[in-house]
Amino acid sequence: MARSSPFLLIVLALLPAGCQQQQLRRVPLPAPNFDGPLVLLPPAIPDAPAPSAPPAVRPSPPQVPADWVPPVAPNAWRWIVIHHSATVTGSAAIFDREHRNKGWDELGYHFVIGNGTGSADGQIEVGSRWTRQKWGAHAKTPDNRFNDYGIGICLVGNFEIGQPTPAQLQSLNRLLLYLMQTYRIPPARVLGHGETKPTDCPGRNLRLEDVRRTMTALLEQNGANTTAAGADQELLRSVSR
Repeated sequence: MARSSPFLLIVLALLPAGCQQQQLRRVPLPAPNFDGPLVLLPPAIPDAPAPSAPPAVRPSPPQVPADWVPPVAPNAWRWIVIHHSATVTGSAAIFDREHRNKGWDELGYHFVIGNGTGSADGQIEVGSRWTRQKWGAHAKTPDNRFNDYGIGICLVGNFEIGQPTPAQLQSLNRLLLYLMQTYRIPPARVLGHGETKPTDCPGRNLRLEDVRRTMTALLEQNGANTTAAGADQELLRSVSR
């Protein structure tokens, strides 16, 4: 028997025998993709809604004493009429007595601002007409509109020869600010008695132009509309002639 080559024996040993030889399996490959890699993006975040404009806020009237707020339905006030008492001294009680002696039903003003004689300097006294929202008796005209729809404020003093005190002016500004905001009375409808009829009241030393200018600035600081209708401006020009 011929002897086998050692090299041949080694090769035969490495080959699998007979039916034990395994067949290579064909694994199907995916179809080619020419669109590039698929990139997964995070879900879109919806835009936040645009903030809505804040609602218009009507300025609140300043804090005031309780007796300034009438307990009954308000009158349809359209004007504020400022007076001086043309006396060196006085108070709401004194003027009430004098007015009754004239045959009037009661004090004709709605408010009196003292000068330190019959009441404290700068004290704001509330008349019974205001408490009942009753028409005034302080600025009579043929149509009586300034009595029917005008709030009467009297400062104690004679401002033809003297000056209102600083406390009186401060109180007047505070009272006007409340009344104008609450009853929507523009500066053009804040009048001196002499702007409703021929009279020297409230005296040359109480300048209504300065009062209106001051109140316009205060109202604007409080966010209020100070625009007056053209008819109001014409009224002011006509009664100032």
